[in-house]
Amino acid sequence: KGAVDSSFFLGLKGVKDVIPVTRPYKQVSREFHPEDTIVRVGDVPVGNGHLTIMAGPCAIESEEQALTIAEHVRRAGAHIFRGGAFKPRTSPYSFQGLEEEGLKILVKVRETTEMPVVTEAMDNETFDMVEEYADMIQIGTRNMQNFSLLKRAGRAGKPILLKRGMAATIDEWLMAAEYIFAGGNSEVILCERGIRTFVHHSRNTLDLSAVPVVRKESHLPVIVDPSHAAGRRDQVIPLSRAAVAVSAHGLMVEVHHAPEQAMSDGAQSLYPEQFERLCQQVRSIFDTFQAEENGL
Repeated sequence: KGAVDSSFFLGLKGVKDVIPVTRPYKQVSREFHPEDTIVRVGDVPVGNGHLTIMAGPCAIESEEQALTIAEHVRRAGAHIFRGGAFKPRTSPYSFQGLEEEGLKILVKVRETTEMPVVTEAMDNETFDMVEEYADMIQIGTRNMQNFSLLKRAGRAGKPILLKRGMAATIDEWLMAAEYIFAGGNSEVILCERGIRTFVHHSRNTLDLSAVPVVRKESHLPVIVDPSHAAGRRDQVIPLSRAAVAVSAHGLMVEVHHAPEQAMSDGAQSLYPEQFERLCQQVRSIFDTFQAEENGL
């Protein structure tokens, strides 16, 4: 019993092709679990029937900065606070995050606002530390196929937010989620954050078509990160509206009270008043679709 490697059969004489009759990602597939899964982050549900908004700065810079932004996004309607303590940066000279000090600030945010917090774990060495402080652990786009990290996430006692790799197919993304399930952790949320293409008008290309495809293939909740897809704030609100319209279960949005002074990704961070407008607009769209589904 167990997995069968199709390459074994392909090597046999007379075999031209092997056609699977079931999905390679067993546990995350609707074939295994037809009903939608709802993942709880703290007391916040993410999944079918809910529009969950996660918001906060790209990086935790100080306690004052984090608490200021957290209060803004909480009042506007955010449910979960996001903020990076460990930052995977393209340049080794860029701000790398406050590390454990940043995690302690996230705990302060949770205690002050009663919002659960999500932050990224970059490697196995710091995973335990992140798990100790965070309510949900993010696996970032660069680590989507870091298989040792996925295996560690499978042993975690916290929900995992799995971002799609910037060059990953949907099958590869779902197989990464399967790694986490195979390790014993079934609390997984998928996040579409844009893929790398040839365009220059945005940092990445938000693959909105992936949302309904993934919802059809998998029972897991799927949210959208319009901030990293766009790389510029003027596109974030339109992309957020579109994400909710194609049935995303939630959004992850970067917000900063002074983005021109942000230590990372200020150009894509919304001002608090812009985020408040975003929340109003996407809730209106979500409520319209919910009313239609309920026949109202």
